[in-house]
Amino acid sequence: MAQLPTGLVTHSQKVCRLYKRALRTLENFYFRRHEFRYEAVLLRHRFDQNKKIPDARLAKQLLLEGEEEVFKHQHWQSKKFPDSESGIAHENYLHCPDCVMDYWDPMEKSRYPKYFAKREELKKEYEELYKKLFPETPKTAEK
Repeated sequence: MAQLPTGLVTHSQKVCRLYKRALRTLENFYFRRHEFRYEAVLLRHRFDQNKKIPDARLAKQLLLEGEEEVFKHQHWQSKKFPDSESGIAHENYLHCPDCVMDYWDPMEKSRYPKYFAKREELKKEYEELYKKLFPETPKTAEK
């Protein structure tokens, strides 16, 4: 939910997003760097030609035409970044539990003395809190 835009999106923001999408589309089609740069310069020139249009209606119409053109020319198999929402590594991370640090070698722990001293204090506090919240119940007599 943090990625959803809140509030209004200005015209200039829409134009910037369109430019970025158009560049990504070019990137998908042109693998050779010099070809991509040539096409990117032409694209930038097209955007710069319409930069100073004072009429808002004409600017909006050009924006809609640009979005339609990018949609029509999108790549059939676009490049995806691994950590992006549709990438193969999205939210694919290993969660290492805190108890693993109990098995560190003393030489490794000696590199971070303040951290491990504070950690030992917190472990004692958690243990005391646990004993306070969950007192031991008397054991039933075995028959």
